[in-house]
Amino acid sequence: MSIEIKAPTFPESVADGTVATWYKQPGEACARDEHIVDIETDKVVLEVVAPADGVLKEILKAEGDIVLSDEVLAIFESGAAASAAPAEKAAAPAAAASSKETVQIKAPTFPESVADGTVATWYKQPGEACTRDDHIVDIETDKVVLEVVAPADGVIGEILKNEGETVLSDEVLANFLVGASGSEAAPAAQAESASSTDADEDGVAGPAARKALSEAGLTVAQVKGTGKGGRITKEDVDAAVKAKASAPAAAPAKAASAPAPKAAAAPMAALGAEGRIEKRVPMTRLRATIAKRLVDAQQTAALLTTYNEVNMGPIMELRKKYKDEFMKAHNGTKLGFMSFFVKAATEALKRFPAVNASIDGNDMVYHGYQDIGVAVSTDRGLMVPVLRNTEAMGLADIESAIMDFALRGRDGKLGMDDMQGGTFTITNGGTFGSLLSTPIINPPQTGILGMHKIQERPMAVNGQVVIQPMMYLALSYDHRMIDGKEAVQFLVTIKDLLEDPARLLLEI
Repeated sequence: MSIEIKAPTFPESVADGTVATWYKQPGEACARDEHIVDIETDKVVLEVVAPADGVLKEILKAEGDIVLSDEVLAIFESGAAASAAPAEKAAAPAAAASSKETVQIKAPTFPESVADGTVATWYKQPGEACTRDDHIVDIETDKVVLEVVAPADGVIGEILKNEGETVLSDEVLANFLVGASGSEAAPAAQAESASSTDADEDGVAGPAARKALSEAGLTVAQVKGTGKGGRITKEDVDAAVKAKASAPAAAPAKAASAPAPKAAAAPMAALGAEGRIEKRVPMTRLRATIAKRLVDAQQTAALLTTYNEVNMGPIMELRKKYKDEFMKAHNGTKLGFMSFFVKAATEALKRFPAVNASIDGNDMVYHGYQDIGVAVSTDRGLMVPVLRNTEAMGLADIESAIMDFALRGRDGKLGMDDMQGGTFTITNGGTFGSLLSTPIINPPQTGILGMHKIQERPMAVNGQVVIQPMMYLALSYDHRMIDGKEAVQFLVTIKDLLEDPARLLLEI
């Protein structure tokens, strides 16, 4: 049965459109809802899809033609089989490779709190062989970096989302040829590469935009596309023309008179205004999110910090006395300082519930459990995995979990579940030599404890000057939720528990 394929119904503000790109040719088979042609208006690019399974019979409007709302673009024969076209014969090598089962590699399913992600790094390229569970691509969200692995033994067929592109939950990233070898996939990859090169300019800019580019004397590389899939629209060309016109007239002359940079300059860097080397690197999604959250915390919370100092001598003596027995009893787990701080903070949170609470709009939420986040520094930025129900954890459990967080954070393997939640946070700048700092809370939490470097200092003890291993502690808190009295008492409680570790066992 013949069906008319029509242009979309344009809104009142759009008079007409231009046939931009035909993705199917007469005699070519189409599946239902398959994308067959783009109609470019002065505002957006509209997709027209196949109305059913069948064959495109005749094209009535060629690329570049002006069409009105609901005007007939082509004739479609539903249920018909495709004839053997010359183009199909030319694609025979590619078809041979695609005879293997093709599966889609998709982005992970993001939780509700994550809107989208960014393709960070492809570790495999089209035509490259993979074994099952090979790491092939990283997806970076505003919280963690997620790994996507090969679904089976085979070959990457075609990459649909390049590095730097934004992807949604379960969006297709690439096609994968199950069971194929690198040699089998090579002809297909080469064919795809050749066809994409030929259609590169046409795919980036439609006929109307190409005409505007030609009139403006611009190339595709000089204009940034804002249309779907990075397509260049007429508005993008107009914006580029205006930007070019508003640029200082003296700039070209200055550039011409300036001496050419030496070839020895670093290729990854650019020359600044004074001829000195600069390197501009886009901020990662994770780094941008960290920056935004820290700024939001400072702008919305009533942040205050109170300080104290703790004598670490008793804990250091305890570790020295029992570290070997502790390691033997707990399968090689080392006894560190952080477990003592987590246990001390847990006990203090029980006594001062406001520090363990969070703010949700105009509500104050008091938590009946202690989930403590431990800040971990990684190459990708600061991450805060969460220890769940620390009130039920022993020192060995805490040390083992923290070591696991550190190793997975270093390898980029921390997951969403590791990062979510948390009622309080501890950060240790002392590992990098910090003597004193002011930590920023992790919203919606209302408190964060900062540990620092242990340094021997002269202290007055029973009228005598004694050298003691001292550490400064800093508690930053949200004054909207926590009064100064509570904050000071909370920090003093941690100090007392650490200076007399027996209190942790006796809970006094």
